[in-house]
Amino acid sequence: MKLKDIQTFVVGNPPPHFGGAWFVFVKLTTNDNVSGIGEAYGVPFHPDLVARMIEDVFARYLEGGDPHNIERIWRRVYSSGFTQHPDLSLMGVLSALEMACWDIIGKAAQQPVYNLLGGRVHERLRSYTYIYPRPGESTEVYHNPELAAERAHEYLQQGFTALKFDPAGPYTAFDGRQLSLEALDRCERFGKLLRQAVGTKADLLFGTHGQMTAAGAIRLAKRLEPADPLWFEEPVPPDSPEEMAKVARATSIPIATGERLTTKYDFSRLMNCGAAAILQMNLGRVGGLLEAKKIAGMAEAHHVQIAPHLYCGPIVGAANAQLAACSPNFLILESIERWQGFHADILKKPIVWQDGYVIPSTEPGLGVELNEEVALRHPYKGSKLHLEMSQDPVVG
Repeated sequence: MKLKDIQTFVVGNPPPHFGGAWFVFVKLTTNDNVSGIGEAYGVPFHPDLVARMIEDVFARYLEGGDPHNIERIWRRVYSSGFTQHPDLSLMGVLSALEMACWDIIGKAAQQPVYNLLGGRVHERLRSYTYIYPRPGESTEVYHNPELAAERAHEYLQQGFTALKFDPAGPYTAFDGRQLSLEALDRCERFGKLLRQAVGTKADLLFGTHGQMTAAGAIRLAKRLEPADPLWFEEPVPPDSPEEMAKVARATSIPIATGERLTTKYDFSRLMNCGAAAILQMNLGRVGGLLEAKKIAGMAEAHHVQIAPHLYCGPIVGAANAQLAACSPNFLILESIERWQGFHADILKKPIVWQDGYVIPSTEPGLGVELNEEVALRHPYKGSKLHLEMSQDPVVG
């Protein structure tokens, strides 16, 4: 079996754009016509350029090779251009290609990927969602704790048992910072009203995006502790796990982080300094499925749990489910609500979500197939990056 062809898809995600404005998918095909799909997450360039990067790396290191040789492929790409360092862009590209190789391997073996990575240990996978605006609604739900509490009750009715929210304010290129007293009060009120709304029926996941210094995060954590969140997410920027460890030592709330980290090397540094109790690797960035499985094993040895991150498309969602299904220390999956709308349309069969849980597919490979007709009907026409930070400091 040899890798023969590649096709990339730059897909615009229609309004309300949950999961991002665009997705980058890749399809690899072997000389015996077995195809696999993958997805890159958050590469900080225009998606058309990301697609060209994927094609370039395929031509240099994968074309004509056996997709089973994951370790060989990984080391060659990781070392590309004399790097051998956790590079988020290169690892996003590699993640998409490696994911597609695993899809091919599973299909050739007639096995879901989780059976090839240790076997299924979880029959269903608890999931959470952000508290999103209703269709046609403004983003006020992100800033209004009363409205967020109302929406939380609706999510409980749908079956969710965990909800995430981030009321701390904008994240900027100049963070971390100290939150204003107004922002601290708003965050505290969110925690209080949401806990009143859900009682003990749901966990609360307090999300931030690295807005704070360690000192500022500790101030906020003390206000949040009465609401007993399941986690306090990425309280400081990801470039200093030693600072994040200061927050972990100062609060009873578990620290979760990892969406902006990649490879076992980043995560090893995180765990060695005790910075997190929950790892949020994104399968479209971390270096692929095997790399994520290695990180999950390292985490298990540290008594740390995993909660695969997702703010992208459903191919990463399917890969996350494969990892979660075979990882004993799995905690919870991120979902884009119930995997409806465009996240269902872009697949031939949607991810199965039932009563708060993702049900792992028993189909071979990743268990999903890209609907290429839908993908081609929705090319991305804009210029935005996948996620963008405010370019100016927060004043006041």
